[in-house]
Order: sequence, then structure tokens, then C-alpha cells
Amino acid sequence: MSHLVASIQRAAPALNVVMHGEPGAAHAEVAACWDPPPGALAAMPNLRLIHSIAAGVDNILSDPALPALPLCRVVDPQHARGMSEFVTWGVLHFHRQLDLVMSNQRDARWLRPAQAHPAQCTVGVMGLGEIGSRVALDLQRLGFTVRGWARQPRALPGIEIFEGESGFEAFLADTSILVCLLPLTSETRGILGAATFAQMQPGAKLIHVGRGEHLVVADLAAALESGRLGGAIVDVFPVEPLPADDPLWRAPNLIVTPHMASVASANTIGEQIAHNVQRLLDGEPLGNVVDVARGY
Repeated sequence: MSHLVASIQRAAPALNVVMHGEPGAAHAEVAACWDPPPGALAAMPNLRLIHSIAAGVDNILSDPALPALPLCRVVDPQHARGMSEFVTWGVLHFHRQLDLVMSNQRDARWLRPAQAHPAQCTVGVMGLGEIGSRVALDLQRLGFTVRGWARQPRALPGIEIFEGESGFEAFLADTSILVCLLPLTSETRGILGAATFAQMQPGAKLIHVGRGEHLVVADLAAALESGRLGGAIVDVFPVEPLPADDPLWRAPNLIVTPHMASVASANTIGEQIAHNVQRLLDGEPLGNVVDVARGY
């Protein structure tokens, strides 16, 4: 995180920016962090604002001693673009059966897979915030049949939306490729497990770019081994880096990527933190404030 010091100072040269543990850090008024040690924020008596350096805040909210202070996150439009690129690649990988082509190449087998119209492929997007909505609309523009699922009511033109627990089973039932872009909350932790996989079409595919703790690793491995899931692309894991002895490295038709789907740029992070610090000093409303009760 030390590279962010320069980014914040470029955006606001007058700020005194120090790393945790350096002289003066304990008396800081703003903490920019991602996974602070439990109790570290509560030990800062002058703290007025906590700012995540990413879109997610679950690592911060998990601190049982978290002070009752404003919590903000980073929202980078280019982050949504990068995520949409990654998910689009994954959807095309499965839709055009490139997973089958790659398997055939290993066996020196020449076989041309059938080509289907994208409208015949139903992509279900879990999580319809800024990023999920961008992904859903971009896939729709490519001609895919897109449906969405969210905990709260949403509306996207031309996309069928399912809401809450009551709509989850119907959402999964006709989904060919499931994309997880949910925030991590107590309700969504472990949502990618045996119960969800059992409600999907046999042979359906998974693209997981949400949060690592959404995934039940043993259940995914079992679903791939049994054929319940026909394939998966997983970018985030409960433990990172993924241990070398983890069974997912050897699971059938699984692509493991090293948490690379999309990241906010250091300049954007620095600018948004600096702008919120200035708003704090000026007594103005903060940007991208987290609803702590919801977790995002």
C-alpha cells in the first residue's frame, strides 16, 4: 500500500500522509486501509474518517472494534470497464466452447464445436451495483439473454430482474452461465456452495469475480468433479494466494486466475481519498459513503 502515499500526495500536496507504524500515524484523522489489524482503528483517538482503498469494505467491517465513524469506499468507472472485459471474455470462452477446444487440443483431436446465437445463452448476473449493472448491460449489447439478481429492487432496461431470497431459485433455474459480482455480507458469505449449485442447470458454468468468501471451495470442487457444473472461471478465493496443494488447481474444466479481473488505478484511489478528506475538512457531504448496516 506504500505506493498509494505518493498518489494521495499528488492529489493533495498539503496533506501529511504516513504509513501505519510510522511516527504520527497513531494520531491520524483519516485512515486509508484495506485489511487493518483488529483493533488498530479503535486505537487511533483522533480518527474522523475511515476510507477503504478499494470498492469492497468487508475486511474493514469484520473488525469487532470498528469505531462508529463514516466509512467510504473507492468507486472507479474504469474498474467497472475492466471487470466487464474480464467477464465478457469468460462468457465468450464458454459460449464459443473454447474450453472444449482447449481440451481437444491436449488430445490432438480436431473437432469444430457447434456455434449458437448468443441469445440462446442465458447469463445470470448476481449483484447489480455499478459494476454488475455495467457487466449485465454490456453482455446484453452483445446479444446475450441477461438476467440479474439483487438483494434490493433494481431496474435495468431489457433485463429481467429477480429480487431477494424469493426470486433466487427462479433466477438460477434457467441460467446457463452464472456470474457472481455480489458484495460480501453475512447473507452472501458462502452463497456459491452446494445448495446454489444444485439449483442450477446440470452442466451450467460459473464465473466468480465477487469476493473470495462467497465461495465454498470443497463444494465447487465436488460440483466440477460430478459434472453438476460444466466449468468455472474463478478469480477470487477465501485464501489468497491459492495454496499449491489446493484441489482447485486440479479440478476439471476450471480456470484459476490470480485476482486479476480488475483493479482501481492508484491515481483514482489517491484522488478519491484526497477529495473526501477535503470534503471532511470543509464540512461537506462525503462521497461513496458505505451503508454499514448493509455492508456496501
